[in-house]
Amino acid sequence: MQSVEYYRSRARELFLSGYNCSQAVVMAFTDILDIDEKAALLIASPFGGGLSRLREMCGTVVGMSMAAGLLFGYCEPKAYEEKARLYADIQTLAARFKEKNGSYICRELLSGVEHTDGGAPERRTEEYYKKRPCPELCADAAGILAEFLIEKNGGQ
Repeated sequence: MQSVEYYRSRARELFLSGYNCSQAVVMAFTDILDIDEKAALLIASPFGGGLSRLREMCGTVVGMSMAAGLLFGYCEPKAYEEKARLYADIQTLAARFKEKNGSYICRELLSGVEHTDGGAPERRTEEYYKKRPCPELCADAAGILAEFLIEKNGGQ
């Protein structure tokens, strides 16, 4: 596993290169995920803008949760202990994100940013990046997950 700053920087760079917020966070961790990049990109693709621009749960938190699920999720339908542990871990990650950013709801994080209805994403221009906290939210989500993984591995 790389450093916390590596994952923060990677997620920020991926978002700035054009990936949506959820894709940027998941892709930041492909060095330790057991999934190929194309599959990760496809799975995370509908979660930009708080689920396809609906501005609900922040896509960075969804991406963080997806990566966590790939790292320590469960597969068996009756894996009750594993499910409980995963849900508790995801709630911890979401709470840390909310504590740092004040919310994990996209529209609250983007308050003051004009929103147009419909599914069409906005073009990524210099102005687009100037008015959004998204690059830093990607970095925050990736950093929170990286710190959590280090904690889970006893500081390693």
